[in-house]
Amino acid sequence: MRLNKLFASMLILGASFSGTSWADSFQPFEVTDIQVEGLQRVALGAALLSLPIKVGDTVDQLKLQQAIKSLYASTNFETVSVSREDGILLVKVKERPTISAIKFEGNKDIKEEQLKESLDGSGVKEGEALDRTMLSGIEKGLQDFYYGVGKYGAKVEAQVVNLPRNRVELNFKFTEGLAAEIRQINIVGNEKYSDADLIGMLELKDYVAWWDLFGERRYQKQKLQADLETIKTHYHNNGYIRFEVTSTQVAMTPDRKGLYITINVNEGEQYKVKEVNLTGDLMGREELLQALLPIKAGEQYNGADVTFAEEMYSKYLGRFGYAYPEVKTFPEINDETKEVTLNVNIKPGKRVYVRSINFTGNEVTKDEVLRRELRQMEGAWLNSANVEQSKTRLNRLGFFETVDTETIQVPGTDDLVDVAFKVKEQPSGSFNAGVGYGTESGLSLQLGVQQSNFLGTGNQAGISLNTTKYSKNVNLSYTDPYFTKDGISLGGSVYWSEFDANRANLERYKNNSYGVAVSSGFPINEYNRINGGVGFRHNSISDVSGYEQALRFYNIYRDGESSELSFNNFDLNLGWYRSTLNRGTFPTDGSSQRLSGKITTPGSDLQYFKTDFETNFYLPLTRSHNFVVLTRAKLGYGNGYGQYNDNDQILPFWENYYSGGTSSLRGFKSNSVGPRSFYLFRGSEPCAPDPSGDGCSLPGDPNSILVNKGRSIGGNASATASMELIVPTPFLDEAYTNSLRTSFFVDAGNVWDTEFDLESYSTLPAEEFAKLQDYSDPSRIRASWGMSVQWLSPMGPMVFSLAWPIKEYEDDETEIFSFNIGKTF
Repeated sequence: MRLNKLFASMLILGASFSGTSWADSFQPFEVTDIQVEGLQRVALGAALLSLPIKVGDTVDQLKLQQAIKSLYASTNFETVSVSREDGILLVKVKERPTISAIKFEGNKDIKEEQLKESLDGSGVKEGEALDRTMLSGIEKGLQDFYYGVGKYGAKVEAQVVNLPRNRVELNFKFTEGLAAEIRQINIVGNEKYSDADLIGMLELKDYVAWWDLFGERRYQKQKLQADLETIKTHYHNNGYIRFEVTSTQVAMTPDRKGLYITINVNEGEQYKVKEVNLTGDLMGREELLQALLPIKAGEQYNGADVTFAEEMYSKYLGRFGYAYPEVKTFPEINDETKEVTLNVNIKPGKRVYVRSINFTGNEVTKDEVLRRELRQMEGAWLNSANVEQSKTRLNRLGFFETVDTETIQVPGTDDLVDVAFKVKEQPSGSFNAGVGYGTESGLSLQLGVQQSNFLGTGNQAGISLNTTKYSKNVNLSYTDPYFTKDGISLGGSVYWSEFDANRANLERYKNNSYGVAVSSGFPINEYNRINGGVGFRHNSISDVSGYEQALRFYNIYRDGESSELSFNNFDLNLGWYRSTLNRGTFPTDGSSQRLSGKITTPGSDLQYFKTDFETNFYLPLTRSHNFVVLTRAKLGYGNGYGQYNDNDQILPFWENYYSGGTSSLRGFKSNSVGPRSFYLFRGSEPCAPDPSGDGCSLPGDPNSILVNKGRSIGGNASATASMELIVPTPFLDEAYTNSLRTSFFVDAGNVWDTEFDLESYSTLPAEEFAKLQDYSDPSRIRASWGMSVQWLSPMGPMVFSLAWPIKEYEDDETEIFSFNIGKTF
């Protein structure tokens, strides 16, 4: 392109002197004045600055040639000519036109954004002067791109439309045509691996099955280069260190619609590792570095192991401030013995220190909220492990969709860097009114404020009113996770609720409650945290149907004939939480465990305790974390302690565990798994076993007792487990992978009542006793399988599940499709 410019300059230069009186014999002269004609956009001063001649200079033919070249080099002029009138130097120019607009037509394979970015890099953009000499090169470059993706019939034409005031409109017209398909891929020279094995590794395909909706036989030059590297890597990873691709031919059919690709290879022989030597500056840690080495003498050579060793040593050195180490492996190959000696040379370089840490993208979240999560400090040496840990901690906050880091070397220094964190914020709550619908909750309404990043402070705040078909609740809460700079949190809440179990797919009762709670927590180390708190709760229980398990509770606590019970309880809670998850939402690696316990204090109206344990493990199957295995489990147990009116206290039935629905055992209706209520009737009066064990507490003929089973009531023990395979979501753009997740799962679990005594009902008639089930049996496990889609949408979280039971019991309520949608407006 530079040659084109020079050639054009020479032609114009020749034209500039032709037809003048001094073309044949030029006499040097002294310049008394300089006049420039034809200027429109360019200022006279700018033009004179580009002219290496001043008034008073003596000008010869060489200086005039240099002056014309200099004016062309300013890129402002399309033509330049000079002449002389006595001592006056006359310069006539024609300015390059200004690009008023750039338009594209017919481009499908290349987006306009890509085209404009490419043109900007070439200096062709709106508002700039047009260099016509560059257009042919741009046309050829775009045409080469189409050839690279197999469209050999493509044409690109740049048209210049002249506009008034020396402006032009630049139009690019594309004729893309059809892409040539790969007719056949041939591999020549391979003996160790078959054609099918090698071609199966390639991204390019010469055959696509009819059922493969996403497959294509389209040729792309970049993909071919990547496929050649794939073959080379495969051989190197299996000991063929001498393997090489000797040549590649891409032949086109006469109609330019088909391609034949031939790859010629030389496999060579398999080699083993003779020994591994560590050289360079080992910083006195030779034994440790040798112990970390994943390659052993006598093993088959593996190129992937060599690369892994280099990366491992680089990361190790990075933990001690050596940000730019050089770790290179030099193989010594012995073709006679088929052995390789690996010489790993380590150059740590200079230790690098962090000058400053900067944040971008946090428009709502304050810098101090991010900074307090950092483990890399300013002024300290750069520690790659601390930078990565800082990134992980920011991800765990749940405020950001993505967190990226970049280390930028400070100009003019070789031992200072700046660390830049770039975050992309995601909704963490809002001032909202909302409506939702779900198979579990029915129609739900929301009103208030829920923020896990309140005003960008990182504090959690909530003022909310929520209603569903079975509950109403108002909650005011606030938590400061950094009440002290050491990470000790402090929070509190005040709440009121109404709950109608009958409308929640449970046996009938109503629970009105209100309370207050205060909690605090402190970190033990990087991954572990202890939480504790105290609270007060008032419960009013009413409208309880007369089923056996409720009557068992009533027989202990009922005072008089009133059917309404009220309780005031003070509770203490303590919990432990551990997390190594890489993200706060939709993690793909790491694990978390949570153990919590709650107990009402002596002197409360009810004395009981509950303990829960939950664990989650994420195991990525690929480096890109596209495929992840998730295993999780939940265990829970609760019971009473002490006595009341000479009876052992039990867990209140409204504190029972439940299972089923989108949050636990999918494929079963919400809260439907586990013990079910049952009634003993003589006429219309309920009958319950006497706490003393003497049989029925109501008089009458036991032969007339009937057993009727009711709805789910939960139990005081629960265990559920799940295994999921998280997979890429089809048709989903990569930008949305952090907000939408698809998985296939298997769920299993049970809820049971350890206090249920089936033998206490053995005095019932045999045909009635046979209707009962042993609800104290933990082995009555249910199981299901299916698919789930979770979406953190702008309207709120959405969960959709398709599930089919694998193992179920009589009276279980199943549900294939379940969903929950929240919408804010």
